[in-house]
Amino acid sequence: MSYELIITEKPKSALKIAQALDGKIGKDAINGVAYYSLKYKGKDIVITSAMGHIYNLAEKSPGKWQYPVFDIEWKETSEIRKGSEYVKKYLNAIKKLAKNANEFTVATDYDIEGEVIGLNIIRYACGQKDASRMKFSTLTKNDLIKSYENKSKSIDWGMAHAGETRHALDWYYGINISRALTHAIKTTGMFKILSSGRVQGPSLKIIVNKEKEIQKFKPEKYWQIELLGNVSDSLIDSWHAEDRFFDKSKADRVMENVKGQKTAKVSKVERKKFRQAPPTPFDLTTLQTEAYRCFRISPKNTLAIAQNLYTDGCISYPRTSSQVLPKEIGYKTLIGDLAKQKKYSGIAAKLLSMQKLEPNNGKKTDPAHPAIYPTGVEPKNLDDRDAKIYDLIVKRFFATFAEEAVRETLKVEIDANKELFVAKGTTTVEKGWHTFYEPYTDFKEEELPNVSEGQEVKVVEIKMHEKETQPPKRFTPASIIRELEKRNLGTKATRAAIIETLYDRGYVSGEQIQATELGVKTIESLEQFAPKIVDEDLTRQFEMEMEDIQQKKKKPQEVLDKAKKVLTEILEDIKKKEAHIGEKLREAYRETSRQANVIGKCPVCKEGNLRIITSKASGKRFIACDKYPDCKTTFGIPQSGSIKPFKTPCKDCGYPVVSVISKGKRPWRFCINPNCPSKAQHTSVEI
Repeated sequence: MSYELIITEKPKSALKIAQALDGKIGKDAINGVAYYSLKYKGKDIVITSAMGHIYNLAEKSPGKWQYPVFDIEWKETSEIRKGSEYVKKYLNAIKKLAKNANEFTVATDYDIEGEVIGLNIIRYACGQKDASRMKFSTLTKNDLIKSYENKSKSIDWGMAHAGETRHALDWYYGINISRALTHAIKTTGMFKILSSGRVQGPSLKIIVNKEKEIQKFKPEKYWQIELLGNVSDSLIDSWHAEDRFFDKSKADRVMENVKGQKTAKVSKVERKKFRQAPPTPFDLTTLQTEAYRCFRISPKNTLAIAQNLYTDGCISYPRTSSQVLPKEIGYKTLIGDLAKQKKYSGIAAKLLSMQKLEPNNGKKTDPAHPAIYPTGVEPKNLDDRDAKIYDLIVKRFFATFAEEAVRETLKVEIDANKELFVAKGTTTVEKGWHTFYEPYTDFKEEELPNVSEGQEVKVVEIKMHEKETQPPKRFTPASIIRELEKRNLGTKATRAAIIETLYDRGYVSGEQIQATELGVKTIESLEQFAPKIVDEDLTRQFEMEMEDIQQKKKKPQEVLDKAKKVLTEILEDIKKKEAHIGEKLREAYRETSRQANVIGKCPVCKEGNLRIITSKASGKRFIACDKYPDCKTTFGIPQSGSIKPFKTPCKDCGYPVVSVISKGKRPWRFCINPNCPSKAQHTSVEI
């Protein structure tokens, strides 16, 4: 019997499509890989799934660990990546089912990665040159039926060729540069796997440049003058209109002028109302940054949670750049479906009572997918973090349809012997969309006393504050994602993984992302000896050329030949200077390792640093003061998991706090002081 074979990217997607096309489906398995048999409008269909990338690029003839190397081909993932053996059974199942198929349809995620996955399966596992293509943004019944009935006769070749080119470029850069850096440090007698890549290098450079900016920063003193007064039996806090005085003598003259003042006068009252437009719908980047702001969930974990909600049919496809909700999704029907969920029945009813339902769409679009939105399918058995992300997506969706909020700023000017002081407060007059986005709105309500011009203010206190300018803030896992998007580095789906790699390689550390000594020296070495590796403009240029490939304006080989030429020149330069680069990287790695073992200042002798020590005799690790034998302070720590210093000391005893990170477990923190009054362990913030 011949049939149409539909191939999805994940097992859940295969089941969803089968259920959408026929209520009565037959289920079977090949070595544990499920497939579904059904009839749709009299046509025999079999549906099965891959498990992500079944094929990956690898060297054609791997031999010595040398560079440059450009001779690559697609190989089975199970053969080239450790821990990927389970993928083999999915490939074998597809090959077996393909033998009796006379028609093929790709139903992988409709994006560049999904197109590459589908193309490789069709040509290598199924032995076909092309296939039909289903395109959908939600795994709901109506969308899947519509997608099947309107499938294209061919895969998206522009997207497939752009995806293949991206994979090849990333392989060329990642493997060759990583080998070059590893060879360089090896010349010093040290073996350490180092890495860089087409996007990784420029990304690290951005963080290193921020670190250098912070290190160069010199704080500058300034003074502010505060007047605390009483008016209408209420306190009012105001600050001198000059704001910051960088010349202390000028501030002193103001203080002399107001010295002994018992009363002041309200000289001006100004009220201004302004309207706040509703937020735009979520694209992936804004979802990741909001999830971090609201819950401190990392961008990588936000994407993973959103992907699971998508495969469960609860939200639309999350890997999107769009901030537009098209009318075709049926606003009223969607909100009506969400109203059936008890938690959202009230606010959904408010929206449905509005005369007009129109979202505040943003400017960013994506040709493949709309903005992220809830489908109306109620999720089941969500854990705490998954429930938070789902709630954030639903509330954001609601808020985009709501009315503008109205806020009012009250500015009060106070005259104290002709010195002007200003008090400002902003309050919400009409909540509008705030009602629908609560508790995720982030606006302070700063209410001032109701005063009028000419009213007397009793001076409670006038004092001068000495302050210092602060250095630039470090990037967070969310703000660096925004920065990479702004600079057009990486893709919406890869940026979070790139930052994770920088952590894994020891180039950066901390929740407030700090470049380590290794990260700084790696960039300095590359800037000195191979600056094109960290050249943002070159990386951006390749991104634009891949867009040209997708739009069929350029051919892949043209872009790949250019990349080979650029890389060959870069790698020749590195080879000539291997010893210099290696020495610099070795010093940096040793310094980074040393810093990573410092937990904090010794609370006993106050002079030494507490370090993680591993006993040569027992192999056990502990924390000890480096002033031994003068100071014999030690502390016990867990023997498994990665121990990282936490920057903030214990609030109860002032001793250092460490984070314990174990594979497969959530990170946790504890104070190293066994006699700490709290005796409490604190859940770690994700990084």
